[in-house]
Amino acid sequence: MINRLLSFLDASPVNFLAVKNIADMLEAGGFRRLDPCQPLGAVKAGDRLFVTKNDSSIYAFRIGRKPIAEAGFHMICAHSDSPTFRIKPNAEMLCDGGLVKLNTEVYGGPIMSTWFDRPLTLAGRVIVRSQDVMRPDTMLLHIKRPLLQISNLAIHFNRQVNDGVKLSRQKDVLPLLGQITSQLEAGNLLLNVILEELGKQRPVSREDILDFDLYLADTAPACTFGVHNEFISSGRLDDLSMCFAGLEAILAAADSDTTQVLGIFDNEETGSQTKQGAGSPFLSYMLRRIALAQSGTEEAYYQAVERAFMISADNAHAWHPNYPEKYDPTNHPMLGGGPVIKFNAAQKYASDAASAAVFAGICAKAGVPCQRFVNHSDVAGGSTLGNILASSIPLRGVDMGNAILAMHSCRETGSVRDHEFCVKVFTEFYNM
Repeated sequence: MINRLLSFLDASPVNFLAVKNIADMLEAGGFRRLDPCQPLGAVKAGDRLFVTKNDSSIYAFRIGRKPIAEAGFHMICAHSDSPTFRIKPNAEMLCDGGLVKLNTEVYGGPIMSTWFDRPLTLAGRVIVRSQDVMRPDTMLLHIKRPLLQISNLAIHFNRQVNDGVKLSRQKDVLPLLGQITSQLEAGNLLLNVILEELGKQRPVSREDILDFDLYLADTAPACTFGVHNEFISSGRLDDLSMCFAGLEAILAAADSDTTQVLGIFDNEETGSQTKQGAGSPFLSYMLRRIALAQSGTEEAYYQAVERAFMISADNAHAWHPNYPEKYDPTNHPMLGGGPVIKFNAAQKYASDAASAAVFAGICAKAGVPCQRFVNHSDVAGGSTLGNILASSIPLRGVDMGNAILAMHSCRETGSVRDHEFCVKVFTEFYNM
């Protein structure tokens, strides 16, 4: 099981590739892709359907044995994006000695120092000219070799570096791309790389490239470590590990009375307020359309929402042995201790006593331990997509995740046991 997760992480350096890989696995599992521009047609028990939005979010549905109005939805939601650096337009910056660096902007809230002095690459999508100006083609790009690096300044020029350094987002984190060897390469180095990579898929001319969404990604493969190989080391555990656990569960689950839903949103790291984010009404539109196609009445959708339960799956903070003072004294989850229910008095999480009791009961039924996380009252925490989604679909639900270390680092640390636990719980939930 864990090797499947590692392979998925390696193949999914950005949101677009994660969604493409999830779509491929859904199709292999018998799910049929919907075109949201077209009528849904008839919807019946046992149907397996999915739809994407913006190439970066994906929503899967397995229609239950009972009418949606009677049995409701069992929903697992996660997000496909992770903190990184986006390549700006007109990105090449020519420096002394023919060195070329790329102009970037920060996406989300990464621990920027963790991106230094490691081989990086580019991944994302390239928009290519087609015959229909309103519908250009999209080509995915993943350069599978070390291509860039953000280099530290030598300690000799900054003797205080180990005392803490404030990094400039515009100056300090620009990656080195290469060194031009002829004037013909000046201003074209990045485009040449893109053309070479896309040419492996099909011929593309320089004039055909209209724009791109490209991001930096670590090239080091995901792996396990520890005396017993009990830990996972990888970028993007937050939140691709939850996406993959939900995917494994919906593929492994049996048909049930309830309609099973897997929602993978984009842009959680920047607030979710996009057409492909949890703040969008897109998922509610699709659920309403499915209810209408099945029952012929919109009333079925509203009844289903009242009977629904949502698991908002986004990783939690594991107790760090070097910084115990940062954690709540009685609610600090451990690596390997099972899924974590997250609470917040300011309502940054969807969990309350009732929904937490439901999730804990599902864990018990699956034979899996669960833990609870609350922030240290003097340490501000983050938020997630649960409450944002619930503002458009008033769902009963819980915020949970697996405990990880170094959240938002270029490379995070999780637990093998926790991933296995989570897949079991998610599968049990879908089977109920």
